[in-house]
Amino acid sequence: MEGYVYILECSNGQYYTGSTINLAQRFVLHQTGEGPNFTWKHLPVKLIYVEIFDNISIAFNREKQIQGWSRKKKEALMTGNFKALHRLSECQNDSHSGNKI
Repeated sequence: MEGYVYILECSNGQYYTGSTINLAQRFVLHQTGEGPNFTWKHLPVKLIYVEIFDNISIAFNREKQIQGWSRKKKEALMTGNFKALHRLSECQNDSHSGNKI
């Protein structure tokens, strides 16, 4: 069963990431306040990004991955800036930065 990962922009400027098997129906639920608490508190929402997968379980795993990302990393994904996405994926702490003593 096909699955979708989507990112919404809420009225407060924050992003909401979700997954579903019926994107149109799920978006209507978000817009009418019948979706998760986060989105109905920040209506209206705009659909700004979608990925399609062959299987809903893969989409769900991708949702969880994206939810853990920073805002800048999500924005790089949504704009297709794969160079920035790669850079933002690199470990930033001293133990992995290549500056070992």
